[in-house]
Amino acid sequence: MLNSDPGSSLGYRCGVGFEQDGFARSLVGESAATQRAYLGDLGALVGWLERAGFEGPEGVDRLVLRRYLAYLTTRRYAKRTIARKVASIRRYFSWLEASGQIASNPARRLSAPAGDARLPRVLTSVELTELLDPALAASDGEEAAWRLRDDAVLELLYGCGLRVSELCGLDLDGVDLKGGYLTVWGKGSKQRRLPLGEPAADALGGWIERGRSAVGDLSAVGPAVFVNKALRRLSDRDVRRILDRRSPVPTHPHALRHSYATHLLDGGADLRVVQELLGHSSLRTTEIYTHVSTDRLVAAYAASHPRAR
Repeated sequence: MLNSDPGSSLGYRCGVGFEQDGFARSLVGESAATQRAYLGDLGALVGWLERAGFEGPEGVDRLVLRRYLAYLTTRRYAKRTIARKVASIRRYFSWLEASGQIASNPARRLSAPAGDARLPRVLTSVELTELLDPALAASDGEEAAWRLRDDAVLELLYGCGLRVSELCGLDLDGVDLKGGYLTVWGKGSKQRRLPLGEPAADALGGWIERGRSAVGDLSAVGPAVFVNKALRRLSDRDVRRILDRRSPVPTHPHALRHSYATHLLDGGADLRVVQELLGHSSLRTTEIYTHVSTDRLVAAYAASHPRAR
């Protein structure tokens, strides 16, 4: 669920001369995690600028911002973290310029260090079978209902490539079991419609039709598809706990989305189709999965072809 007033509840405070409230309101539509990241990065920048004697953004130029990035480097922040902070700085100064609070944007050409190349881990077929195998389900009672929920959660993460936020935000009116589709809200409040494979549809139908109604009074959560044992909407932490219980190896919920994308490409899916299914705004974001697939092909060649060695 998106925060309608992130500035009021996330606890970040900028200096008097650095406008925060309007910027926080401009972030409505971003995920709560993105809001926290932008505002936290902004708070750190403003603290540094105030210690350097700046009372507002008017005197901040590109050289000052580059010095801030150099400071972050000396503090041994990871390149990926600095790159994220640069994105936050750009967003803030773009907003200041657009709202007429500064004449020009000093962060427009601010460059970020290239992040460390980290290929997503793809679960093996054995690991996926152990994770998704419904044969371990309880036969009756309340635990059987929660098992139905866990099955559906894991099937949707892998079978539809959902982000955790999309899964937790899923409402009943976004589920079309008969038609075989899900409608989810992704980053930037972008809606997309996804095909629902048979295993995922069966698992989701089992939870909605037999499990969800058996766990208690859900009037407080309204149309939320997934709930926790406190009968509140499922959270990302709840999803990680489900995966911790079920996964045969230590892993993260996003690994199921990585596996979904990689397996689609391995099966011959077009890159732009995968981009649409994942809800990526840029094709460049999706292209990381082509590297994963290429590595897998090279490994298969090296292991199998008599002329590979």
